[in-house]
Amino acid sequence: MMGRWTREELEQAFDKYSKAAHKGASTGDWEDWVMCFTPDATYIEHVDGDFWGRDSIRKWINDLMKPWPICEMTAFVYDWYTIDEDKGWIITRVLNRMNDLGDGRIYEERNMTILRYAGNGMFSSEEDCYNPALFEKMMGEWVMAKLERSSPEEQLRLSEELNKTLAARHKVHESGISAAGAPL
Repeated sequence: MMGRWTREELEQAFDKYSKAAHKGASTGDWEDWVMCFTPDATYIEHVDGDFWGRDSIRKWINDLMKPWPICEMTAFVYDWYTIDEDKGWIITRVLNRMNDLGDGRIYEERNMTILRYAGNGMFSSEEDCYNPALFEKMMGEWVMAKLERSSPEEQLRLSEELNKTLAARHKVHESGISAAGAPL
């Protein structure tokens, strides 16, 4: 049985998606990445909840990736992927990498992503699976290393930014309503 789409089409869509994610992470402009999804796409995020529709996904990714230190996650390395041509699925492992501090260490944590292709270069669904405790540990180590390399004034400023980010994330999760307004 042949799949609905060719492997070549699926590869091209994934290449477009991964380039758009790289652009979003490195510039803060997530619009190309958001446009990799159909207008009625579903995004399943195991910590922040589920998001329905491109507008909801756009709001979530922009709100998530803007504050410090999350904005310092500047690369997504897709170290392997597999394509199920029959289903139109792409399953990949992503290394979520923080900005290089120059200390000789790579600060990153992995997740698994399942993309469901819809045709025309767009995906109808994404699901990210990861261990939040491992992400928190890695981010905490990165923040501590960043603060150690900062002036006292910069340490104070960054600590204030971190407190704002943590308070906002706690408020979202305590409310039971995701950043995009969806129930958690």
